[in-house]
Formats: sequence, structure tokens, C-alpha cells
Amino acid sequence: MSEDAKARLEDVRAQMAQACKIAGRAPKDVQLIAISKTQEADTIRPLIAAGQRIFGENRVQEAQAKWPALRAETPGIEVHLVGQLQSNKAEDAVALFEEIHSVDRLSLITALARAQDKLGRSPRCYLQVNIGEEPQKGGCAARDVPTLLAEAKAAGLDMVGLMAVPPADTEAAPYFALLAKLAREAGLPRLSMGMSADFEAAIMLGATHIRIGTALFGARV
Repeated sequence: MSEDAKARLEDVRAQMAQACKIAGRAPKDVQLIAISKTQEADTIRPLIAAGQRIFGENRVQEAQAKWPALRAETPGIEVHLVGQLQSNKAEDAVALFEEIHSVDRLSLITALARAQDKLGRSPRCYLQVNIGEEPQKGGCAARDVPTLLAEAKAAGLDMVGLMAVPPADTEAAPYFALLAKLAREAGLPRLSMGMSADFEAAIMLGATHIRIGTALFGARV
């Protein structure tokens, strides 16, 4: 299992390096987030042993159950929240995560600011954009990015970038290009975009953080 994990990690990193080379970018400028949602600790450990240090989770409760013990075993691990966040879980999220990729509404901004003040901890945050205007997905409308970003900064959140998930079963590149344009206009340095099926296109279009699950852990059953 550990050899499988190492081989998968090496394969993804090689593909990342190749995409960076074609795009004229330095590999160090693109961070790999291993999406460990629904994975047991024993499935995650081989990837940690292979050298992966940034992981992504969808749910606060699931992350609380797994990561304190895994972090105690291996220093230097970062855990990012990439899933939707309920305002009533804001304090737990601020306590647990280094980065929160799913800030998307004023009520959540207010809850996160309150949690930061209480805990004295400020995770780096991304505004999530509903880039394909899909009703079933979280994220703010592209037109609301400047307003929400101003609200978040005024509330004291450390806003570092934008995040999006393009519509499934469609060409992702135009959506990545739009997110990159929105980030440039907003003066934000980071772009959280690209998953197992499309991360090379995301890197070509400026992704600084790619979120990879299937290519590292295999298809979920």
C-alpha cells in the first residue's frame, strides 16, 4: 500500500512538473493538496510517509476525528477545508484548519471574524466563486467578488485567493481562465482550482493550489 501511495504521488508530481514546464512556471509555485475526505487514517498514513504534507477535507467533523492524531505523529502537516462551511461550525474550522477555501457569503464572514477574535488564530482564506452559476453548488456569483472581498477584508479575514469548481462534464479551461481574471482584478495572488481530471489545464492557467483526490487515493467506492 505504501509503495502504491508513493508511486501515485510521484506520478502526480511528475505531471505537475511537466505542466509547469510547458507553462513556464516553477514547480514550487504550485501546491498539491491531497483530498483525504472519506479516507481512513490508515489510508492517509502511506501518503504522509511518502512525503505529502498538505491535505484537504470537506467536513469539519470528519477532520476533527482524524487529524489531531495524524498531526501528533508527523509534524508540519497542513489541513485545508475545501468543502462548504456552515456558519455554526466557523469556530471549529478556525481552530483546526490552516486554510479555508470556501468563504462565500456575508454571514460566514461574520462568523469567521468572530471566531478569529475569540481564538486569536487567522487561517488563510479563499473566496469561493460559483464560476458556472450552478444552483446546487456553493460559492458567490462572480459579480459579487469585489463586494464580498471588501467585506471579508474589513472583517479582518486574511483573504489570499479565489477557489472554484467548474461544472462537471464540460471543458474546464474557460472557467479557470475566468477565475484567474477575477483574481487578477481583485489583486489576489492565489488560485485554488483543478482536480484529478483537469489539474494540468488549471496549472497552465495559473493555479497555485490544485486539489487531488482520485489520482492519489484511487476511485472512491
